[in-house]
Amino acid sequence: MSKLKNYLPTVLKGSAVLGTVAAAAYFYRKDDTQKQHSILRNFPLIGRIRYMTEQIGPELRQYLFENNNEGTPFSRKEFEDVVKAGKYKERLIGFGSERDFNEAGYYIRNSMFPNLREELRIDNSQKINTKVYEVDEEGLLTRKEKREDRQIEPYFLRDEDAVIIGGETCRNPFKLKGLVGQSAMSYGALGENAITALSRGLGLAGGTWMNTGEGGLSKYHLSGNPDIMMQIGPGLFGVRTPGGEFSWEEFKKKSEIEQVKAFEIKLAQGAKIRGGHIEGQKVTEEIAQIRLVEPGQTINSPNRFYEFRNFNELFEFVERMRDVGGKPIGIKIVVGDLDALEEMTKTMRDTGKGPDFITVDGGEGGTGATYQELADEVGLPIMSALPLVDEMLKKYGVRNRVKLIASGKLTSPDKVAVALAMGADLVNIARGFMISVGCIMAEICHTNHCPAGVATTDSKLQEGLVIEEKQYRVANYVISLREGLFNLAAAAGIDTPTKFERKHIVHKDEWGRVSPVRDITLTPEKVEKLRNKEKVEK
Repeated sequence: MSKLKNYLPTVLKGSAVLGTVAAAAYFYRKDDTQKQHSILRNFPLIGRIRYMTEQIGPELRQYLFENNNEGTPFSRKEFEDVVKAGKYKERLIGFGSERDFNEAGYYIRNSMFPNLREELRIDNSQKINTKVYEVDEEGLLTRKEKREDRQIEPYFLRDEDAVIIGGETCRNPFKLKGLVGQSAMSYGALGENAITALSRGLGLAGGTWMNTGEGGLSKYHLSGNPDIMMQIGPGLFGVRTPGGEFSWEEFKKKSEIEQVKAFEIKLAQGAKIRGGHIEGQKVTEEIAQIRLVEPGQTINSPNRFYEFRNFNELFEFVERMRDVGGKPIGIKIVVGDLDALEEMTKTMRDTGKGPDFITVDGGEGGTGATYQELADEVGLPIMSALPLVDEMLKKYGVRNRVKLIASGKLTSPDKVAVALAMGADLVNIARGFMISVGCIMAEICHTNHCPAGVATTDSKLQEGLVIEEKQYRVANYVISLREGLFNLAAAAGIDTPTKFERKHIVHKDEWGRVSPVRDITLTPEKVEKLRNKEKVEK
């Protein structure tokens, strides 16, 4: 026995060496004879290092090599700003901004005499009980932190400043005391844990809303008792007959749910410009029941609705929905065809009909699944599209009839403020809320393998997303956004963020030249000049 003990280390070492040599020989032979990869064929074994590095390249860049302002679709700084606001309810920084001030961009014009805190029109009469983390000690390998109960102020708008959708047209208008809400994210694209955490967090924060996405209304959306905007896409999920037609009966059922405050018809989405897509592996029995489709089958919605083919028919459909449901009806658009945009506003003027709100989604918007060519090249970005829609509505005298909701990477208070100044009444955020419930930007939303348990219906992966933990981060994030908006309003010399106008921002180009926004935004008048110029050139 003692001799065996003496020889055991040598045997183990020898086995390890032989095993390594055998594995190397196997992979060398495999690489040398395969015909798929020329690199592996020419450089067996060594070529594998190239493919391994390529596989983990995104993670290496995100965590080790990119600086805080690099990375797409969101930089590390943008990601961390959301995480800190949700986990610590903290937006303070030290030493100075990391913004590249040499780049072109928008700036908020500060007042020489900003408003004092007591001069702001904030409704903090009720408090919100939440949980935040406090860091006691942070080292290289460890962090000592604890979660604490905290009572925070909600930063609501006052009643007289609240945004009311459908005030003149609906039996049941939608009143909002906050300017920021969750953009469309479907159950199925996101798992039940993520949807539930979002619902409970938004319900806790109050003054906001949750857009269901085109995947239908689920019990998980309703679980936290938030205000709901139910989105209806061309697939008509949740409001369709077995044959795939629009069901007025199902629509009426949804409109009778108290939490459902408004409906949104999705004509287009920034990153898609196509019908929605969900892989069959994500279409569980439950999801199929909610959407009123067959389980296990990949779903590709049509590019547009069969129910209408032009603006007159669309607005007739909107009018009937409003009459049947009694609640505000909006449309979601992406701006690209300026002629169609003008036709839409002219039709609103001429018929006296139209939506109660228009959601303008920028081409930089996100999605769980789409094609690269559609995401990269189709649709104007939000800061170009938004003022154009605002001006077009004003040109035809219908701006007072409709609220504008802006969407497109508006994840921080400063970006929200700029969007409000550019013409938005309200702002939608999707990926910011995804980050608040744990998204790490793995960019595999379409595979059902989200490692954070957010964009997946895999029950095992969802175990990592603890609803009770993440719901508070959602609430903290949206309240932090509202607080930041009031800080910016004070700096601009106004007493509420609802008063942001284009005069409160300027644009600085890469050469340092500063321009009022009206000089650089595309307006109907400039569009007309471009058209006339094209006619002359032809």
